[in-house]
Amino acid sequence: MFNLILLITLSFLSATLTFYVNEDLRQGPVRSSAMLSLAVALFFYFFPHSMDSYLVKNIPIVFIGASFVGMVSARLLANYLLIGIGGILFCLIYMHTSKFFNGYGGALGTSASIALLAVLSIPIVGKHRKLTNGIIQLRKVLFKPGKKNF
Repeated sequence: MFNLILLITLSFLSATLTFYVNEDLRQGPVRSSAMLSLAVALFFYFFPHSMDSYLVKNIPIVFIGASFVGMVSARLLANYLLIGIGGILFCLIYMHTSKFFNGYGGALGTSASIALLAVLSIPIVGKHRKLTNGIIQLRKVLFKPGKKNF
């Protein structure tokens, strides 16, 4: 139980820190995710006996995957709490589907995308609006005025 709580906490921190470095420190989404993930991975590479072997194996993976959630643009989601909740959802998805995705590439990105889409739907579902409002918001993002579309 302690391991799961620690992984959930780290996934929350990973998503929010990545978004902070991306938006506030202006490092860009890829660089912010890579820098933070590299720091965590190097720590566990050089100190493999610092924690339980289960945590040493899973913390870097969960941290990297949750940092994918933090790579979201501020135009779509700029609330730190919702981004952290997205990181928590990623952790829960990863912990319960890791055996299903065994051998497939892109499992972390797919799980992060599912978690982010779930978080993006919270304002739509939470305000008792019709589902068509979500489609209108998506159209505003995809088809901006003045942008040529094919």
